[in-house]
Amino acid sequence: MKIASGMSFALILATALCSALHAGVDRITLRDGREVAAPIVKQSSETIWVDLGFDILAIPRANIETVLRAEEDAAVEDLDEDALYRTATGLAESTPQELAKRIGEAVIKVSTPSGLGSGFILHPDGYAITNAHVIQGETRIKATVFHQTEREFRRLTIEDVEILAVNNHIDLALIKLTHPDGEQFNNVYVQGAENLDVGEDVFAIGNPLGLERTLSRGVVATKQRNFEGMTYIQTTAQINPGNSGGPLFNLRGEVIGVTNMGIPGGEGLGFAIPSRYVRDFIRNNEAFAYDKENPNSGHSYNDAPPRSEFGPPPVLDDATGEDR
Repeated sequence: MKIASGMSFALILATALCSALHAGVDRITLRDGREVAAPIVKQSSETIWVDLGFDILAIPRANIETVLRAEEDAAVEDLDEDALYRTATGLAESTPQELAKRIGEAVIKVSTPSGLGSGFILHPDGYAITNAHVIQGETRIKATVFHQTEREFRRLTIEDVEILAVNNHIDLALIKLTHPDGEQFNNVYVQGAENLDVGEDVFAIGNPLGLERTLSRGVVATKQRNFEGMTYIQTTAQINPGNSGGPLFNLRGEVIGVTNMGIPGGEGLGFAIPSRYVRDFIRNNEAFAYDKENPNSGHSYNDAPPRSEFGPPPVLDDATGEDR
């Protein structure tokens, strides 16, 4: 462990412990029993950096026993008072393990008579996103919400699930869960403005092949993979049947995409619908309002008719294109 200022580690720890007198500090317990109490400013899978006020201390994770985070002070900013999703500023980077504990309960399993997929809750009132193909042609939908306490694990199956909007072109569906006890749900944050880098660490949580609450890690392989006129995030995180509709997170815990397909037999070839499509779909969900009497409701546009004749239109056939 290298301290730029040259101060002894014992003095650094003593100074950090003094900050415990102030509310809202993070607490890191080392494997030798000593404790550092200071705000965490950055985390990676190998290191945690804390702010001592006069210096930044890098602590290897191999030396850490436990990490106790203070309450997040992220500023939640709705685009408008009727927004169905939440964005946040000031979110600190963390690790997939710790983020899964904090936001994993907002990831749900979506079940229909013909199969299952994943989804995630956008709003405390129960608004959630999944893939259109997960619920395609179905009217009986159930959602499973998972809750982990210190002593027990609970699985709540919600049968009161309403389809609100479906857009088959971008493969997204907006659904609403109603809690049987009238309680609100944990929700995730959606990335407010796209800020992705190739090679950036990401992780997905979902239910591949019915294996509930599975976390897979990877990186952004490319953020502009074109399929049929849409761009997708390509990721090395494993995406399998059952992951469809689940979230792809960055290390700030923001949803950067909705996992919707993988390449059969392909290793590390997963794809996600970017969050910009999700935000646009939610804001314009009235255009894709679901009608239970017409499962294909919403604006669907037919393909343009093929050309019957080839060559330049007669109006342009005026010899102006001849070589001079």
